[in-house]
Amino acid sequence: MLDLVVTGGVAVLTLCRPPVNAMSPQWVARFHELLDGLQPRSDWRVLHLRSAQKIFCAGADLKQVHDNFGSDMEAQLELGRSYQRLFQRIQGLDAVTLAELGGTTLGGGLELALACDLRIASSRAKLGFPEVTLGLIPGAGGTQRLSWLCGRAVASRLILTGEIISADEAHRLGVVQWCVDPAQIADEAARIAARVAAHPRHATAGAKSAIFAAAQAGVDGFARETEVVRDCFESTATRELVSAFLAR
Repeated sequence: MLDLVVTGGVAVLTLCRPPVNAMSPQWVARFHELLDGLQPRSDWRVLHLRSAQKIFCAGADLKQVHDNFGSDMEAQLELGRSYQRLFQRIQGLDAVTLAELGGTTLGGGLELALACDLRIASSRAKLGFPEVTLGLIPGAGGTQRLSWLCGRAVASRLILTGEIISADEAHRLGVVQWCVDPAQIADEAARIAARVAAHPRHATAGAKSAIFAAAQAGVDGFARETEVVRDCFESTATRELVSAFLAR
């Protein structure tokens, strides 16, 4: 269902639930279990999400959704909340997160990708929120994160029409930061992850928190930026890196 390997400062979490990496309560529980195991470890600075299937993730298991139609509504709503909580946890990690979208990424799969800091897609990938075509909406944070990331106009286009777009268009709209040839995506994603993992974690974590502060109502992002700068100045690692740079 999910596999985890940590090497070179990168925790590579592979989605491996054939055929489409459908999400489920068991999938959520396993994801939390792996994150729980990573939390106390100091040997990783990047979480790299990828898929062992041709599809990155097709979202929620529609059969399970269908079976829930006749059950307690609160049970179905709680399932959606469980996805929201997991994706919020991923977003809130102090490590940098990277989603490698090697194939189709729809619905909850795109919501998972949007919870990550960085997204790289194969040029053959298709992305979108088709929920409205089934009388549903992206309910695991998609309406919020796509609006934060790309603005109301882009979010309205993709969510209200149910349009499935190419990776090139997703790159143009800012949904993903990189769009590369399918033959290169694995190597390029690994290169990006390794590059980020080479940076001091206190700097990337601090920068991440300052970036998020920019989108939070009532939060003084400039003040948060200054706090991060102070923490960096007080870091022994920063002082050593600056000294080494000047020595060169």
